[in-house]
Amino acid sequence: MNKANRFFTIAASHFESLLRKYSASNSLSETKKLHALIITYGLFSSSQLSSKLATTYAQCHHASYASQLFDKLPKRNLFSWNTMMRMYVQMGRPHDALNMFVEMLHSGRAMPDHFTYPIVIKACSELLFVDMGVGVHGQTAKCGFDLNSFVQNSLLAMYMNVGEKEAARLVFELMQERTVVSWNTLINGLFRNNCAEDALRVYSRMVDEGVGVDCATVVSVLQACGVLKNVELGREVRALTLEKGYWGNVVVRNALLDMYVKCGEMEEARLLLNGMEEKDVVTWTTLINGYVVNGDARSALMLCRSMQLEGVKPNLVSVASLLSACGDLVSLKHGKCLHAWAIRQNIESEVVMETALIDMYAKCNEGNLSYKVFMKTSKKRTAPWNAVLSGFVHNRLARNAVQLFKEMLLENVQPDSPTFNSLLPAYAILADLKQAMNMHCYLVKLGFLCKLEVASMLVDIYSKCGTLGYAHQIFDMIPLKDKDIIIWTAIIDAYGKHGYGEMAVSLFNQMVQSGEKPNEVTFTSVLHACSHAGLVDQGLSLFNLMLKKYQVIPSVDHYTCIVDLLGRAGRLNDAYNLIRTMPITHNHAVWGALLGACVIHENVELGEIAARWTFELEPENTGNYVLLAKLYAAVGRWRDAERVRNMVNEVGLRKTPANSLVELVYGITEQDMMIVCSLSLTSFYGTHNEFILMTSVFCSQISKNYIVTL
Repeated sequence: MNKANRFFTIAASHFESLLRKYSASNSLSETKKLHALIITYGLFSSSQLSSKLATTYAQCHHASYASQLFDKLPKRNLFSWNTMMRMYVQMGRPHDALNMFVEMLHSGRAMPDHFTYPIVIKACSELLFVDMGVGVHGQTAKCGFDLNSFVQNSLLAMYMNVGEKEAARLVFELMQERTVVSWNTLINGLFRNNCAEDALRVYSRMVDEGVGVDCATVVSVLQACGVLKNVELGREVRALTLEKGYWGNVVVRNALLDMYVKCGEMEEARLLLNGMEEKDVVTWTTLINGYVVNGDARSALMLCRSMQLEGVKPNLVSVASLLSACGDLVSLKHGKCLHAWAIRQNIESEVVMETALIDMYAKCNEGNLSYKVFMKTSKKRTAPWNAVLSGFVHNRLARNAVQLFKEMLLENVQPDSPTFNSLLPAYAILADLKQAMNMHCYLVKLGFLCKLEVASMLVDIYSKCGTLGYAHQIFDMIPLKDKDIIIWTAIIDAYGKHGYGEMAVSLFNQMVQSGEKPNEVTFTSVLHACSHAGLVDQGLSLFNLMLKKYQVIPSVDHYTCIVDLLGRAGRLNDAYNLIRTMPITHNHAVWGALLGACVIHENVELGEIAARWTFELEPENTGNYVLLAKLYAAVGRWRDAERVRNMVNEVGLRKTPANSLVELVYGITEQDMMIVCSLSLTSFYGTHNEFILMTSVFCSQISKNYIVTL
């Protein structure tokens, strides 16, 4: 071998060694320098070196250089094909990976192996190509790779990602060797497919079979515990993390914090955060969002200050949660400060931020500002539309919400589940049966009626329209095993509000027999039903059941229902004593219920006590003054009645005018009602023809103002 060849061999070998090093470290800059040296030394003609250079660029994720070099290779080995496909998948280009796989098969120069198939399966998974994934699965079986653990884990992940849970279970059960990765993939996949209970059952089986858990297992199980509000198991998992030494992992600690938050255990969550030495922005954001979700917006804003003092900069999600807190507190000042911060950080155009700003301004009764933010957004994204719809409904602007929804459809923006969650309460406010039925048909057409939250809202809408028959038909369409607490509560509440207390109690009993556990909202609905139907014994029995069997801590709403129940039955002293012995702070509603009962039964002594409390707790509500005046008038104390009415004028209160159903549904205003008065006068003083003419004008006005249906 002459000196030139020897130099060529030594240099090529040395460069290959360096390329392996740079490939392992993903050093793109060093690879480029070495590439230049290879060209300088005239070694680029080496097919082996060119192949290695192409794969190194691929592992450094430089797709342009890698593909150019790969395309020029005279011979492509399987390793180079696999490396290129892996690069495309890792760079989020699964289409290119699959195209390369097809090209490799057509070339006939390389056959896929147990490294190729996991890459291809992952590409199918990311693209949700179920049929192609099944086809690749068949190829693995034909080639004898279907029992390889890497291939099986990839198939398991793919089937879970595309929602084919049973196929995933079958792959899992056929595994001869289940690693912790296999168990984790199944547990996490079940959780992501809304099967949290199944995920915990698999975890229990994993522990029983003696498989050691790792950090990924713990995170998935804690997520499932949070969704199911299974704080007891969550605490057991926390003990396990301490035992296994996983406590140092910030992802595990954040998952535990999130579990406490979702279970409503905010004190434990705060103690956990205070005990953490290392806190990242996810840690702070989790607790801030937890306070917002659990109704403690003030603590969320205070926690933001603590986060800043520790030098942690809030992220997009943090600010969105804080804006939600500002909306809940109707704190426009703080909301505007956060808006200004978002502008300075150049994140105000992010869809999450736009949606949060629209929602915040709407809750602060700043409809104009809310709409201004919306007008600056991209009209092709659904989330901002949903936020404006929600804002209109929050401010009782139901007709505006319906009109905006029509504009949304004209813009070819596709509605999603949150759209209808925001919109459907508007139809309940309008209580227009024709519009409700049109929306019902539209939901059937789009396939949204199968969603329980949508069905529950339809039950409420038909109830508000006074058509309990339709409401019950929607309820009966849902199979018993699929009925959740929300739809049970909706139908119970519907019958209760229409005065069918016995039916509401019967439905409550059916729900309990079906195995569904009532929550605090369900008890509020059934107690309200008993109150309005005069079912005193049943109401008190259910209240005791709530306390003793289900251990639901009674809220002021529950006490208000019982006070109203006792008051309507004439047991005013019992109602008064219940208020006095309440373990929680009473509010205006509970005293208002007692005052209303005192008016019915003409009990001035207790009525005056209740009135004093309502005046103190709700000084601007003229209804309380009217009730006391009515009570005095009922027992002949006219001077006292006049004195109370004068109090309203002295304080400067004005009775808020109500909206009639005619005005709400048909759009008839006060001016229209003046037309009615003029018609009455005309019937007495005008000619018959003039009367007919004015009547036709009035009817025309009604037809013009009638809300256009979908």
